[in-house]
Amino acid sequence: MAEILPLRAWRYAEHLSERMEEMTAPLFDVVSSKQRELLYENPYNSIHLSVPKGEEPAQTAHKTLVRWKEEGILQQDAIPGIYVYYQYFRLPGENIERCRKGFIAQIKAYDWEEKQILRHENTIVSAVNDRVELLKRSKIQASPTHGLYDDPEFYLEKYMDQAMETPLYEIEDYQGVREVLAVIHDAEIIAEFVNYIAKKQIILADGHHRIEGSIALKNEWIDAYPDKKWKAHEFHLMYLTNASSDDLKILPTHRLFYDLTISQNEFLQRLNEWFLVKKFPDAEEIGMYAFHKPWTYGLLIGEDSYFLELKSEKFSAIKSDLPEVVRKLDLTVLHEVVFNAVLGLGREEQRQSSQIKYERNFPRCLREVRSGSASFALITRELEMSQVLEVCRSGELMPQKSTYFYPKTLSGLLFASIDQEEFEFPYDAFFRKHQG
Repeated sequence: MAEILPLRAWRYAEHLSERMEEMTAPLFDVVSSKQRELLYENPYNSIHLSVPKGEEPAQTAHKTLVRWKEEGILQQDAIPGIYVYYQYFRLPGENIERCRKGFIAQIKAYDWEEKQILRHENTIVSAVNDRVELLKRSKIQASPTHGLYDDPEFYLEKYMDQAMETPLYEIEDYQGVREVLAVIHDAEIIAEFVNYIAKKQIILADGHHRIEGSIALKNEWIDAYPDKKWKAHEFHLMYLTNASSDDLKILPTHRLFYDLTISQNEFLQRLNEWFLVKKFPDAEEIGMYAFHKPWTYGLLIGEDSYFLELKSEKFSAIKSDLPEVVRKLDLTVLHEVVFNAVLGLGREEQRQSSQIKYERNFPRCLREVRSGSASFALITRELEMSQVLEVCRSGELMPQKSTYFYPKTLSGLLFASIDQEEFEFPYDAFFRKHQG
């Protein structure tokens, strides 16, 4: 159902690949301002392509890329490959090392209506527009989005494990994650990946803004290269992992709210209409609190902290046209009650609002509120993988920034070009087995 291709990746030249830890960067939507400024100091860090500086960032990225190619900073692999990507990590409080296994390829940037790639959450309009402009000018993809395929027999894993015997890179990233990249160039094995994924529907785990940028650009350039079977701008860089694996982890994403126009007392009174509101003894501990019940949250406001639990009779009072599979989610209740019913921000206003920010890091939430920068923070619990799959298969959408799949992929391990000349290759070779 989903068409993938191997890619002729652009990668850092050998003399720089020995320092890959210095070349990689967090994804554009998780890199902090402090991290950005530090990374900008390295003139060859990939952040200059993924989150470029300046008044015209897309133009800046284009000029940087041209210069890097001319200087040999980046070099394109001679033949296409499937890039095997393993991430070794530990979760807080755990001693066991987990490994998320996957591979990087190019996937057709399907329109959502085609239902080849299933999304699960809304996007923020301004972020999509930024990604479109950057992709249009630079014609390069600096980081893969994250998709899930179902492989209960772990059929592809034997090929990936074999490739990992001769890795290209092995580094430790900013998350403390050990990142290992290898490549498969064998055409027959690549055909196994292409043909296996051709039978699958892909669930988008992470990267909704970046893939929407690719879809928008594909449709904008729909008449380009009419004589070409394989068109670069129709493909998107994706990291694919097995949904059947036990090492897919989702962490919570908390909500920060800025410029509250009512008093703290009035806000708490309004919340009392919907929630059981209990004072929490120690704000610093609320981030570690296990919210076992559905529709429970932590609230940081001023110097105080509270435990919120939706009153049992109030769920039916939520004015929502959403289907049950989405309506019952913790984050849907949070957005529909706190932001809509209590604060008067409609669904579309929330998507575009500069008052709502999304933060995974609990200590940062606490600092923002205690410093007076943020008016309050809502602390959430993580979604279950089963909930994400249920929503995806229903065709419905969760509120924006509902999931934080951990660990995040890196920017800069490799780059995929959507320049037609750089993309050209007789890709039919990888489909012969399937067609025969």
